Amino acid sequence: MLENDHIKRLLSAIALYNDQVAYKELFVLLHSRLKQFAYSILKSGEEAEELVSDVFIGIWQKKDRLTSIESPRLYFYTTVKNLACNRLNKQKRQVNGSPEEWLVQMNSIYFNPEELMITEEMMRQIKKAVNELPPRCRLIFKLIKEDGLKYREVAELLQLSVKTVEAQMAIGLRRIARCMHFEVKGSPLPQLSLKK
Repeated sequence: MLENDHIKRLLSAIALYNDQVAYKELFVLLHSRLKQFAYSILKSGEEAEELVSDVFIGIWQKKDRLTSIESPRLYFYTTVKNLACNRLNKQKRQVNGSPEEWLVQMNSIYFNPEELMITEEMMRQIKKAVNELPPRCRLIFKLIKEDGLKYREVAELLQLSVKTVEAQMAIGLRRIARCMHFEVKGSPLPQLSLKK
């Protein structure tokens, strides 16, 4: 999980000392997640890469303002979302077509194998169940479980109430648990707990 305090320390080092090592560490820490999030909106790997590169260039160019960011993870995800939506709107105006639905289909979901002791087959079933969730539910589930965002952060990012995020997580967890219950019925394995 990404740690806001660690990211804040990196941002401070970049802002105060022009620390290129901290900048590279921040890039390594956030790049793939932000690119995956941008891809979920833009549906283009090339455009997602370009957009995230623009975000990191902007970080270096505006480094004097970095220390004022209170919630860095939310800041970066919101920046990517806004830039991606702006890009889609620009494309829509140019083509006069509607943008594809931007709710996510991220590649994978990660669970701690020490805690869950999941076999490969069970992992495939979980991934399948997650990918079969309704789009908004899937997006919320992955932002919380994979990217480690808090319910409040996801609510702010997606402009939803915290109660809506909680309800969508409950729906997602119930559907995944139902899928797993049927798949492991009669198995000596214990029931899975997907709670964090």
